[in-house]
Amino acid sequence: MSITVVSGATGRLGGRVAARLERPQRLLVRDAARAPRIPGAEVAEADYGDPAAVRAALAGAGTVLMVSASESPDRVDRHRAFVDAAAEAGVGHLVYTSFAGARPDATFTLARDHWATEEHIRASGLPFTFLRDNLYADFVPGLVGEDGVIRGPAGNGRAALVAQDDIADAIVSVLRDPGPHAGRTYDLTGPEALTFAEIAALLGEAIGQEIRYHDETVEEAYASRASYGAPDWQVDAWVSTYTAVAAGELATVDPAIERLTGRRPKTLAELLR
Repeated sequence: MSITVVSGATGRLGGRVAARLERPQRLLVRDAARAPRIPGAEVAEADYGDPAAVRAALAGAGTVLMVSASESPDRVDRHRAFVDAAAEAGVGHLVYTSFAGARPDATFTLARDHWATEEHIRASGLPFTFLRDNLYADFVPGLVGEDGVIRGPAGNGRAALVAQDDIADAIVSVLRDPGPHAGRTYDLTGPEALTFAEIAALLGEAIGQEIRYHDETVEEAYASRASYGAPDWQVDAWVSTYTAVAAGELATVDPAIERLTGRRPKTLAELLR
């Protein structure tokens, strides 16, 4: 059995996948000291932007899970370097975690990065599978301000929030038998699409306190985030997460997770229990 490489194994998503994958695997991490302790798993160190290290880490790999790199202005360049190194290493199948609505004119600015990465993977000639995740349901509590308010210019748009555990299960299903999924793109969503007002109400119910949603204007959204001192590209990404919801680009509910795993993904209410 050829080895499967799981990148991002120190992160929330890659770590979940590594813990579930009952087959020979190699954990690709930037810091070996932080790699999860999984019996029988190898560990390799490499940064996406270091082609020589990536080639060495992927040597002999049949299937590689490429978890998208941390957000940065040069993320697409780092992704391209990783893909090129994977092709040079002779990887058999590349599974990439992309984002819902990835396209060159996506409202969410970082979805454009995912599209550029997908296009580079297509051009590489590698057999591939793209898993386009919707917004993480797990991150919802972190959207609430100290005053109990979620702020953003999402209007009455809806998002098909998805739990990271469900994404991980879907990924593992593909990694265990990648052949039937070659050339396929799957949208990984939860079982329902919610407005932010509904999200706030569900979260408030779960924690036993009032949580409200304030529908900001785009101008208000930029102003309310100015105090963080984040670079312009990052603020653009934060704000456009909400405007993508307002534009209806994250509202589609897709059955891919149930088809891949054999069970219905969790609702937000179930996740918050």
